[in-house]
Formats: sequence, C-alpha cells, structure tokens
Amino acid sequence: MKLSSILFNFFSFMAVSAFETCDERIVNENCVSFSVGAGTGCSWMCNYCQNQLGTSNYYFTDGVCHYETGGCVGSPQLGVVYTCCIN
Repeated sequence: MKLSSILFNFFSFMAVSAFETCDERIVNENCVSFSVGAGTGCSWMCNYCQNQLGTSNYYFTDGVCHYETGGCVGSPQLGVVYTCCIN
C-alpha cells in the first residue's frame, strides 16, 4: 500500500464525527468493507465509498444505499458490515 494511501486513510478516520463513524474492515483496489455508527446515513456512506475507491462508479453489494433524485438513500443499520465495490 502506498504511503499516500495510508496517510489518506488515517486522516479520513480522524475527520469523521462522533455520529458518523466508520470501522473499516477490508480495503483492496476494488472493494472496501466497513461498519457505521449510530446516526450515519447513506449520504455519508456513498461519499465514503467514492473517496475510498476513487470513483463514483461503485455499488453496495447488499444494495443498502442507492441513488435516487436528490441523492443517495437507504437505511443502513448499526453493527452491519457493508461493502462497496467498483463496477
């Protein structure tokens, strides 16, 4: 893993608020898996996936979040591990 990638991940975690937490599980060049804290919605999750994967062309493997007119919507649950992958 590149040093710049490690530093980006570190500072990304430091910038997350108490209500929008992330417990990252797996990172590779195609997918990232993570769980979220209480109060975290799909808007944050979609932004996180886009930043971590470096593209807006991704999907959630379980379909928890998706785009509709007005933004990213869905109902993420506390304690569930979610995965987003590049299409």
